[in-house]
Amino acid sequence: MKKKKILALTLVAVVAAGLLAGCGSKSKDKTFTVGFDAEFPPYGFMGDDGEYTGFDLDLAQEVCTRNGWTLVKQPIDWDSKDAELEAGTIDCIWNGFTVTGREDQYTWTEPYIDNSQVFVVPTDGGIASQADLAGKTVGVQKDSSALAALEGDSADLAATFGEMTQYADYNTAFMDLEQGAIDAVAIDIGVANYQINQRGEGFEILDEHLSTEQYAVGFKLGNTELRDEVQKTLDEMADDGTIAKIAENYADYGIPDSLCIGK
Repeated sequence: MKKKKILALTLVAVVAAGLLAGCGSKSKDKTFTVGFDAEFPPYGFMGDDGEYTGFDLDLAQEVCTRNGWTLVKQPIDWDSKDAELEAGTIDCIWNGFTVTGREDQYTWTEPYIDNSQVFVVPTDGGIASQADLAGKTVGVQKDSSALAALEGDSADLAATFGEMTQYADYNTAFMDLEQGAIDAVAIDIGVANYQINQRGEGFEILDEHLSTEQYAVGFKLGNTELRDEVQKTLDEMADDGTIAKIAENYADYGIPDSLCIGK
């Protein structure tokens, strides 16, 4: 009887130890799911190797590495980002996400990028200023900061356009710009630099910018615990020079000059 009792107690102890070990490993195996627009280079896009990459995703990977988390890169439709965040299918939106005008809609990290909205036009299109956009067809991404600017502070400018066409992604907009289906694209300057760099000559950015703003990481409103963990790690990365080092990989698109974190 004693042997059975001892054996039973031993089995209970072994099971309990296994459960405790499982609990410990679970915290180490935490996933961090980043929602991003897969057509938003250089911040998030599919590389030539078929893998998702970009400045923001590189930052997210470093945050995960330092915290022992597993990064899950989740491409999303930009106009459904809020539904994804509310449903809990993503932990944050990290992909050239503009704070300006959305301050009270999300729980934010501190800004890390100074950004501008600009117009890209064909070099031979006869458009040298915003005034030349009168009567022209201008492309813009749905639910983007450029669209918000054109429907807000720059509504008077938009009223001069012949037409404003909304796109699901900027890659499609640039294809239409190349083919002459539209006359200009209102776009983030980093994305504009990437598209022009990839496509070669034939495009230019108008000197007069549409608007200025800042990028940060957006979490579901009230999720301060996860935000604080990410912010702490980003601050460490800024202090030890890691963010600046990652940004140098995207120097052709102006990322190093746009950094504002740690300054």
